[in-house]
Amino acid sequence: MTDTNLSAVLYKTQDLRLVDRPIPEPGQGEVQICMQKMGICGSDVKFWQKGAIGHFVVTGPMLLGHECSGVISKLGEGVTNLKVGDRVAIEPGIPCRKCEWCKSGRYNICPDVFFLATAPDSGALARYHVHAADFCFKLPDNVSFEEGALVEPLSVGLHACQRAGVSLGSKVLVCGAGPIGLSTMLSAKAMGAAVVCLTDIDEKRLEFAKEMGADVTVKIESKDVLEVVGKVKAALGGMPDQSVECSGAEFSVNLGIQATKPGGAFAVVGHGPDPVAIPITAAIAREIEIRGSFRYMNTWPTAIAMISSGKINIKPMISHRFKLEETLQAFETAKSGAGVKVMISCNKE
Repeated sequence: MTDTNLSAVLYKTQDLRLVDRPIPEPGQGEVQICMQKMGICGSDVKFWQKGAIGHFVVTGPMLLGHECSGVISKLGEGVTNLKVGDRVAIEPGIPCRKCEWCKSGRYNICPDVFFLATAPDSGALARYHVHAADFCFKLPDNVSFEEGALVEPLSVGLHACQRAGVSLGSKVLVCGAGPIGLSTMLSAKAMGAAVVCLTDIDEKRLEFAKEMGADVTVKIESKDVLEVVGKVKAALGGMPDQSVECSGAEFSVNLGIQATKPGGAFAVVGHGPDPVAIPITAAIAREIEIRGSFRYMNTWPTAIAMISSGKINIKPMISHRFKLEETLQAFETAKSGAGVKVMISCNKE
């Protein structure tokens, strides 16, 4: 392990720097983590390039990065569930644990939740990071640090499928074939979906989705939503029981509502323009249940178990690998769209 804490700090829009910072010490109920792997999320790139995502605005220097794994290097007072040397995946949200939503188990919508690398809250792209011990989850020996970092995007897809009610035999539509769309597809298939269709405007993304396990794909080539609905129905062999929107595009929100069968459910994950125009009459008349899906809750143990058991193989999603010292190059690669998931190694060892 190193004795410095090289960190990727975003100072303002398009001003990302590598700086040495003090190594943080764990407090009550916290652990110090020697960070190992960090995936770059689309939100990291947006904060870097635009300084904001919706009402989440960069107001001062903040670390980026929240798809992460590492090794416990020091324990804070009162920590009993972990020991030094444990390999862990990190759930990057820390709720208040006291409000009505936390107490009901829906801590992801806690009004006072702290999310890593969601402005103005700082992230964990550094050599060392301090985190709440109860939001660090041990990795089995057969789950790599890279897979541990990918538990975060996988959890977004898993939670979305749970919100949509995907079950054994479901026909599922997933709008958007990026990392979250792929994670949703993998989760839906692991949950027993009979057939999963992915849509996207990019042919290469759809080809990769098929390599990852998508049953069928539909390329969006028309601005006529009902025309695309027909293609989705033909590809699935019927209307989807559940649909999940992962792109944030207004067209896809409309597609999800129009394509889902009467009485079905439509979960919206993607954060796009706000507000968007939707065919509300079609949703009402067909009793489509529109459900928001925000991040995740109680998904880390399940996601880790599914990876460890081989039921989900998320490793092919990693397309590029960089060292922490190459962070700017890594972010440029992620921005270019050249790969699917860019991974950074945070520790020299």
